[in-house]
Amino acid sequence: MARKSRAFKPGAERNNFRPDVILEFTAAEDSTLLAFLLQSMPERKRTTVKDYLRHNQVMVNGNVSTQFDLPVSAGSTVRVNTSREFQTLGTHRIKIVYEDEDIMVINKGYGVLSVGTDTKSDGTAYSILKEYVKRQNPRNKIFVVHRLDQGTSGLMVFARTPEAKEALQHNWNNMVLERTYVAVTEGHPEPESGTIRSYLAENSRHEVYSTNNKEEGKEAVTDYRTLKSRGPYSLLELQLRTGRKNQIRVHMKDLGTPIAGDRRYGAKSSPIHRLALHARTLRFIHPVTRKDMNFSTPVPAAFEKMV
Repeated sequence: MARKSRAFKPGAERNNFRPDVILEFTAAEDSTLLAFLLQSMPERKRTTVKDYLRHNQVMVNGNVSTQFDLPVSAGSTVRVNTSREFQTLGTHRIKIVYEDEDIMVINKGYGVLSVGTDTKSDGTAYSILKEYVKRQNPRNKIFVVHRLDQGTSGLMVFARTPEAKEALQHNWNNMVLERTYVAVTEGHPEPESGTIRSYLAENSRHEVYSTNNKEEGKEAVTDYRTLKSRGPYSLLELQLRTGRKNQIRVHMKDLGTPIAGDRRYGAKSSPIHRLALHARTLRFIHPVTRKDMNFSTPVPAAFEKMV
């Protein structure tokens, strides 16, 4: 059944802004995209439906598609913008994994800042997404919930409303059910799996370090296990119990196996010319619907080649 939604807020009709009219469908069974659209919109002419596809007005599970025979599996969400083509980010460094009226989940490329700094405000994940949502509607906003280091790739969630931002930030530890990373380290951890606990503090050079003094730092806990090893490198899966700045990078240094490419925290090599750290899994409770939101990405191919 279709659900009509308009990508705007009350008052957005001012300044002659024409809001998008979007139809949303959920597939009840496996099909192909054109066949599913024709069945879901029997009141539309076949030529009209084909035009939607040709002109980037159809989105399947958050991705724009023009492929008539694209497989559509049961449970998939298909959205049709009957007003205009869906906006795209215009960069391959960030991919939208999921979006609705309250949140947006992205896969951030390495080298992209999460937010701006004193010297750089353009080309960040925040600025790119801000421009994207404002092209949909000038009144739209985007809010930062958490961050990834510039050199770290992987999954991030942003809020689209102040309410969603407040809910996620104020209840982060309770609402985030799982955060899993993969990393390639120099050397092989001993033991191959375990838990690292320390208190993390930051010096005047903005370097984070471990201390046993709980008055000096904040508690940080990281679980790790070795997935595979070859030569001088190991591929690790890491799970955060806490989310401190540079937590994984410092804990891998403490273990004697710094992350490849992480010269700031002890690495001596950079075989893939980047920090070999990727936020692979992000699972959390939706701040509005309370649904279990579970997202995962593959291990980067460059990581696999190293081991």
